[in-house]
Amino acid sequence: MTTIQNFQRSARAMMQGALFLLLATCATNPVTGRRELSLISESQEISMGQEAAKEVVASISPVPDNALQQYVSGLGMTMARASERPSLPWSFTVINDAQVNAFALPGGPIFITRGILTHMNSEAQLMSVLGHEIGHVTAKHSVHQMSKAQLAQIGLIAAVIVKPELAGFGDLASQSLGLLFMKFSRDDETQADELGFRYMTSAGYSPTEMAEMFRTLQRLGGGSGEGRTPEWLSTHPDPGNRVQKTLERTAATTLPANLKVEREGFLQHTEGLIFGDNPREGFFRQTQFLHPDLKFQLDFPTGWKTQNQAAAVVGVSPQQNAIVVLATAGDKTPNVALSEFLNQQGVQSQGGSSSGSINGLPAASGTFTAQTQDGVLAGNVAFVSLDGRTFRILAYAPQQVYGTYRGVFAQSLGSFRRLTDPAALAVQPLRVHLVRIPRAMTLAQFHQTYPSTIPVAQVALINGVEESTTLPTGSLVKRVQ
Repeated sequence: MTTIQNFQRSARAMMQGALFLLLATCATNPVTGRRELSLISESQEISMGQEAAKEVVASISPVPDNALQQYVSGLGMTMARASERPSLPWSFTVINDAQVNAFALPGGPIFITRGILTHMNSEAQLMSVLGHEIGHVTAKHSVHQMSKAQLAQIGLIAAVIVKPELAGFGDLASQSLGLLFMKFSRDDETQADELGFRYMTSAGYSPTEMAEMFRTLQRLGGGSGEGRTPEWLSTHPDPGNRVQKTLERTAATTLPANLKVEREGFLQHTEGLIFGDNPREGFFRQTQFLHPDLKFQLDFPTGWKTQNQAAAVVGVSPQQNAIVVLATAGDKTPNVALSEFLNQQGVQSQGGSSSGSINGLPAASGTFTAQTQDGVLAGNVAFVSLDGRTFRILAYAPQQVYGTYRGVFAQSLGSFRRLTDPAALAVQPLRVHLVRIPRAMTLAQFHQTYPSTIPVAQVALINGVEESTTLPTGSLVKRVQ
């Protein structure tokens, strides 16, 4: 048999196997009742979600407010247990993230950020977001997306068998699959909106508050300068005018009277909530990164783009061909940590290593090269001990341009030192505070009478009103200080 015939036979077998797999793994969607592709069992779905949830909590800590956690969890569980998948191991966690966001993991874990809570103004709005995320889980949107990715992988393998000259592109195509299926589709988002509407109204909440929540998200993402584009909008592609569609659903649905809004009860849970980034977890002052709680500072190169992430602080060169990364490295001594780093597979020490001190702190440092799929990297690494914790400062670039950055790397790594500035050590985060106004006034007048640290436009945004809106006597209004 010829080589071509062998390829063709293998390809037919692969495609027949894929077809059999497709037919054998169709399952009934619990929401629609329709048969659909499902290459992932419910036990696998749950297992993946639980593992991912552990990673989320490890990188972004829950808000340390038991009353708030119990409040949000209780509301979420009420809807989840009344959904089409009540027996899933549901969980609802408020995480300490300034981004305006909420997301669901496969099998039941749902996370909501303190950032989105500070932009809500009623319990009904909270229920609308929780209901939407519950809808993603009950309709098995993640399972569907992952199944499509797996099916695409099967097709990719078959294509390589049929045309072996494509084999060199297999790894590239496989890596692209994750990006291709990363976001839910517009149809998934529309269905999650519909399910969220159903769940919140079945729980007795007014759906007009869902429209108000969408208005706030649209204002926040509209480029008006009132805040950063919410992460919720970047991970939830807008299927159209959500406000109008919600109002249309409301008009077309027979709803009982006296549906709940629960504004004041919800607002009480936002009192004292941190607003925006928490400087206690580190902040930038020009090129300096200062961390009040851990009591250190580090200088990044001038002109570099920097970001304080949950697990690391990162600086990237303007040419995007060099990087400096600061992260914690446990409680091992600098010498032990450096030895373990340099003994990793693919890493080669260059010119030896040294131990001593950096600005009076115990330290060990070295230069290295590392072999990667994209070529050889060269860089500097230093491990520094401060108050029983070891920090790793890692700087690297492609080997061919390393010489350009050698001095910059050394300067940055050598700048790690104890933070002693009293003002930086004492910095505190902004927090939401509630004011019950004694008389009717516009939001603009409220801001004049009870000034916030943030601009008046942002105060209007987090209260879900316009600056010209008249607030009734006795209203609870949020300010930030």
